[in-house]
Amino acid sequence: MNLQNIPQIKHTDSGNFFVLAGPCAIEGEDMALRIAEKLVGITDRLQIPYVFKGSFKKANRSRIDSFTGIGDEKALKILQKVSQTFGVPTVTDIHENEDAAKAAEYVDVLQIPAFLVRQTDLVVAAAETGKTVNLKKGQFMSPESMKHAVQKVLDCNNENVMVTDRGTMFGYQDMIVDYRGIPTMKEFATTVLDVTHSLQQPNQSTGVTGGRPDMIETIAKAGIAVGVDGIFIETHFDPANAKSDGANMLHLDYFEGLMERLVAIRKTINNF
Repeated sequence: MNLQNIPQIKHTDSGNFFVLAGPCAIEGEDMALRIAEKLVGITDRLQIPYVFKGSFKKANRSRIDSFTGIGDEKALKILQKVSQTFGVPTVTDIHENEDAAKAAEYVDVLQIPAFLVRQTDLVVAAAETGKTVNLKKGQFMSPESMKHAVQKVLDCNNENVMVTDRGTMFGYQDMIVDYRGIPTMKEFATTVLDVTHSLQQPNQSTGVTGGRPDMIETIAKAGIAVGVDGIFIETHFDPANAKSDGANMLHLDYFEGLMERLVAIRKTINNF
């Protein structure tokens, strides 16, 4: 995937990795703009190509009373406003076939959730919009098997496709990142490492997913060291009170320092 095919993306010639970052879910306009403003300032200064991330709705919930969104059109319009206000592209995940065309009117990248990446009709619906498609690797899938998901997008005459690793589940309540999969998946698509979702601890007895945010920097550094093309991070100014995935999100205050250290690692790697 050529990043220059994503409208508005900047710093594509910086030699840096790119970043997809933002809150798990769009909770409101003020919070989205506040987070975006901070992230845009940081990534501009460090010349990191940046895409704002926010889910317009959350369909995969542990409990029926979990937060699912503020309304589809309302959230999508907020994503559009972020793009127009700060001149950055946006990404959101889709869960049903009809979501593809609807979300494509407002965002630049359509993301297929890990649990749904084998759903051919959903992948095809996203690909046929002509938007860039980000395919999350299923927690149950090998890196090699993701080439078939990529091929579904290519078969729709859409070459703008990337894959995102978000860990592999070997037990009931934890995820492991197998860094051998990064070079494997890079052979057939631009490859992203979803740092924060890789640190989720699902299937808790409370019905609320846990996480290990203390390991975010470790996972991210390792990903950059093995040559990942992009980093995916969910971040919030108040993770403890975020309406979704607060347990594994990076506090917004720590984002800048982390990016500075990752950029330093990438510069070192590029010199070899």
